[in-house]
Amino acid sequence: MNELQNQKCTACRPDAPKATEEEIEKYMKLLPGWELINEDGIDQIKKVFTFDDYLSAVDFTNKVAETAESEGHHPAILLEWGKSTITWWTHKIKGLHINDFIMASKTEHIYNSRG
Repeated sequence: MNELQNQKCTACRPDAPKATEEEIEKYMKLLPGWELINEDGIDQIKKVFTFDDYLSAVDFTNKVAETAESEGHHPAILLEWGKSTITWWTHKIKGLHINDFIMASKTEHIYNSRG
C-alpha cells in the first residue's frame, strides 16, 4: 500500500494545475511498472496487466470500471485475451493530475488483490 491508495479523487476543473515534473517523478516511484507516455502532446500513465485467460482480464477490467465510476474518474481501457491495458490522464486539463496517480494506485490494489 502507498500514500495514494486511500486518497479520494477530487473534482477537477479545466483550470486545475497539471502535475509538476517533481510530482510526476515522486508518484511514478510509488507505481512500479507504470509507464509515462505522451500521446498527441498529452502526458498519460499506462500499464499492461496480464492474466492467464480472457475471463480473468474481463473481471479485472470490470472492477477497475466500478472503482472508476465510484471515484468519478475514468481510464482508457484496452481489453484483450490475457491482458488489460489501463491508461490514466485527466481529459479536462489534457494532462496528468494527482487523480490519475490515485487511480493508478487503486488499479494496482485491484490487481494485487485477485484471488
